Amino acid sequence: MCRGARIGELRGMTTIPSELKTRHRAMWASGDYPGMVETFLTPLGPRLVDACRVGPGTRVLDIAAGTGNASIPAAERGAKVTASDLTPELLHAGAGRTDLELDWVVADAESLPFEDETFEVVMSAIGVMFAPHHQDAADEIVRVCETGGTVGLLSWTPEGMLGALFRTMAPYAPPPPPGAQAPPLWGGEGHLRRLFGDRVEWTSLEREVLEITCFTEARDYGALFKARYGPTIAVRANAERNGRADEFDAALDAFCEEWNLAGPGEPARFEMEYLLAVGSRT
Repeated sequence: MCRGARIGELRGMTTIPSELKTRHRAMWASGDYPGMVETFLTPLGPRLVDACRVGPGTRVLDIAAGTGNASIPAAERGAKVTASDLTPELLHAGAGRTDLELDWVVADAESLPFEDETFEVVMSAIGVMFAPHHQDAADEIVRVCETGGTVGLLSWTPEGMLGALFRTMAPYAPPPPPGAQAPPLWGGEGHLRRLFGDRVEWTSLEREVLEITCFTEARDYGALFKARYGPTIAVRANAERNGRADEFDAALDAFCEEWNLAGPGEPARFEMEYLLAVGSRT
């Protein structure tokens, strides 16, 4: 363990990742995802930690932890936290955000470097949903969670704003790799039940919304995604290679206007729906 790990002290993957994983790392390292988290995503981590009832001494694994949006609040409660992510740059940023003791581990959500039943709580806030092979990731969640332990997942829903964003971007994106599934599927109750079967007894499946009021104009929302959000940056780059950048920009602007709930002359307001799923590993 490297408790209190700081920049340059990450541990984890020693094998060369596949081409697909290398592309995913590069995508999430592009732009400024840490800054995006600070802009409006910060409330999601503490919400998940609350739902999982993390307390002092709890052994917690945060999968696809990014910059520690859920890991750090868990550590603030005295939990023994391992923050894992495929992208070292995000973990470096997270380690620089706190003086608390966490274990920062570079790891693939579909093949975690931990022993069976290591953790009391296995959680992920808008993270593991982006692993392309959903069943592999779900199987790993179950494997590393102890019997009777807690599984907690916070994921954007297919019907909500982020689900709609991914549908808007899909015509401009390169073809998905074989076997990959759309990230917002994790925000569907039926999809979770199919992934986990009878291995997790869900005690709570609640749809909630994150209200966004930090943009003056509706289109500022899309501009931030194009500047800071890895998936949007990657899709727009593909659109530009195919001579469709202007078309993509227009589609994103229209999307922002459609989902803006504010009245004329008011600052933009959006509601991003997510599914908060908490259960017990049987």
